[in-house]
Amino acid sequence: MGDIRVGVIGVGRGSGFARGAGTHLGMELVALCDTWEEKLQEVGKQFSVTTYTDYDRFLEHDMDAVILANYFHQHAPYAIKALQAGKHVMSETAACSTLAEGVALIEAVEKSGRIYMFAENYPYMVFNQEMRRLHQQGKVGTFMYGEGEYVHSMHPDNTNRISPGVDHWRNWIPATYYCTHALAPIMYITDTRPVWVNAQVITYPKDHLTPKMTAVRHDAASVIVVRMDNGAVAKLLQVSLRGDGVWVRIHGSHGLMENLRTGDSNMVRLVREQYCEERTDPGEQIYRPDFPVHHEEAMRAGHGGGDFFMNYHFAEAIRTGKQPYWDVYRGVACSIVGPLAYRSALKGGDGVAVPDLRKKSERKKYVADEWTPDPARRKRGYPWPSVEGDIKPTARALAYARKVWKSIGYEER
Repeated sequence: MGDIRVGVIGVGRGSGFARGAGTHLGMELVALCDTWEEKLQEVGKQFSVTTYTDYDRFLEHDMDAVILANYFHQHAPYAIKALQAGKHVMSETAACSTLAEGVALIEAVEKSGRIYMFAENYPYMVFNQEMRRLHQQGKVGTFMYGEGEYVHSMHPDNTNRISPGVDHWRNWIPATYYCTHALAPIMYITDTRPVWVNAQVITYPKDHLTPKMTAVRHDAASVIVVRMDNGAVAKLLQVSLRGDGVWVRIHGSHGLMENLRTGDSNMVRLVREQYCEERTDPGEQIYRPDFPVHHEEAMRAGHGGGDFFMNYHFAEAIRTGKQPYWDVYRGVACSIVGPLAYRSALKGGDGVAVPDLRKKSERKKYVADEWTPDPARRKRGYPWPSVEGDIKPTARALAYARKVWKSIGYEER
């Protein structure tokens, strides 16, 4: 097979994918698509490729695969169109934003026979790949409890720069929805799936700067407790708290492993008490692992090497014709925890089952479940983006946000 011809939609986050597609693993970037025409032309010239503002015309381009780096809540419809056009698809998080989209996406992949990969990069960070290796070797025994944290503190100016427009998804997406960076590493390390969720949401206090200087109308963060299919429990923490960091902790029946909270977060800590067995390992080890393959290439890529391995596994899947580890079923299972956790939070933390959408009998219950806080799709009975209800940005906050948007060349239409 020759080079895999790839088109990327979304030239913000998509620029990173474009660089990877153009330089790694026999993938050739051939087209870009975005509605932000000025930025599209700029990036198109940078990569010397054809550009499109119309997605349907983009799909007519001569290419094998599409990488979706468009808005968080729009991935499933775009993926389905690409699959129907005969393209392989790699989709950024989330795979879907409603249960109905999850059902439709799974059935579109099954019908198409094409490769679908969920582009969740955090499992492929070096410490998570190492913990997966340790778990597969049985170093910590049976998975019992895990913690995943994705805490992304940000200056209000930067929040405005990455969320231009009052209805940009980052301004309204509920605090539970961006859960995959915390959950996916646990799923990957332990080969487990979520089956039950309970959640609580953390609102912004009055002295927090973000609501005073941005257009956000969601809550600050969330804590999600997830029961996994082997009986283990995991706690997820995300997103906008002070104290930036990414951390994963796994407790097993024979030990503990985690990446370090302080210093070099790529370092892995492995603890094995070995109470009733012959001691074969030190009680505690702290070390910096290498990537299992392509270490040098991964070290030069974004998101701690995760961006390299998404392209790597997508290309491998296309060439072999075998669905990747992060196939549509795992991608949807990981993604629907977000909206289901929000339902739990809105009910004070009541438990909510996570359906197994691999089963056709389960899909029937959710085929019309379009429940969403998306302001463009709002219907009676749908939730607001905050557990406190319909929060509107103040005039002062909007004025400040629009000033920042204008500085990056974005003006509301």
